[in-house]
Amino acid sequence: MGGMEQKYVAEAFETNWVAPLGPNVNHFEQQLASYTHTSGAVSLSSGTVALHLALIALGVKKGDVVICQSLTFAASAFPINYLGAEPIFVDSETETWNMDPQLLEQAIVDAEKSGKKPSAIIAVHLYGMPAKMNEINAVASRYGIPVLEDAAEALGSRYFEKPCGALAEVGILSFNGNKIITTSGGGAMVSNDEQIITKARHWSAQSKEPAPYYLHKEIGYNFRMSNICAGIGRGQMEVLDERVKRRRAIFENYRSLLSQVEEVSFLPEPEGCFSNRWLTTVLLDSKLGADLTEKLRLKLESVNIESRPLWKPLHSQPVFEGCRKYINGVSDSLFAYGLCLPSGTAMKEENMVLVAELMKEVITEQMN
Repeated sequence: MGGMEQKYVAEAFETNWVAPLGPNVNHFEQQLASYTHTSGAVSLSSGTVALHLALIALGVKKGDVVICQSLTFAASAFPINYLGAEPIFVDSETETWNMDPQLLEQAIVDAEKSGKKPSAIIAVHLYGMPAKMNEINAVASRYGIPVLEDAAEALGSRYFEKPCGALAEVGILSFNGNKIITTSGGGAMVSNDEQIITKARHWSAQSKEPAPYYLHKEIGYNFRMSNICAGIGRGQMEVLDERVKRRRAIFENYRSLLSQVEEVSFLPEPEGCFSNRWLTTVLLDSKLGADLTEKLRLKLESVNIESRPLWKPLHSQPVFEGCRKYINGVSDSLFAYGLCLPSGTAMKEENMVLVAELMKEVITEQMN
């Protein structure tokens, strides 16, 4: 916490604004729109419901197909199924670990041949690294398909100086407890299309019409963020740039500590990309064996240090068995040889040194 969160939460209690509306909600949405350089923002109860509403706003309905990045958390795709649509998974490229634009185009062409043009494309900025949005948007534009930008992990990241979240028709953000800033839970939708924002705000509050009684002309949802959570968000936004600076420093520190270990590599920032480095991730040399990732994880866990493999690709998840997929092997390899290191903003230097030393120890044992 940055310190101001308690002030705004206290104001909510003092004024009795504890409902899913109020001054904190209004201020937080203004902060988000300003930070992402968009026309408007809607604060919501989670990033997942933001995706859900965004798909509805883009016209996705039952029986449609939606193209989704495979290397991401399952919440990127679940809302497709909520709507009765079908996900088509597209693998990653090696420069950003995000959606491969060439495979994307192949998926679109094949879908159109089958008689069902995709209704939307969900591109993700994995671990805060911006996807190749210029190429993705160009492909989408050629076929007239809207793009939904999943920036849940990328608040504070930029692509050719444009904020992530504002690089497509609509973007979504997450403020879950593990994100770069948090509202304890929560999310948001941002867009330069004011009609999308207006509709989403209406739907998220049960689609209540302006009448002296409860009147509903559309299906609504109870998706709004509370004024209390938004108060936390207001305070967090005031320290967001500090959080990004700190996460980037943690990344650089790890890279320095492991710079002499040739078997460990870090994802560099391609031209035009500025990553918030939400999580520091490493890629291990495949020549050392597929069991090294798990050995490292268990070694760290033995001294109460949590680490995790990279996201398990959605095309290999049991829940999505049978879905169409366009695979080049990149995401499967990243899952097999990638590891997320402890990256919390409050990490101390000695803890990063310990992680690096334990990694060196396991790698040396593996090599011998």
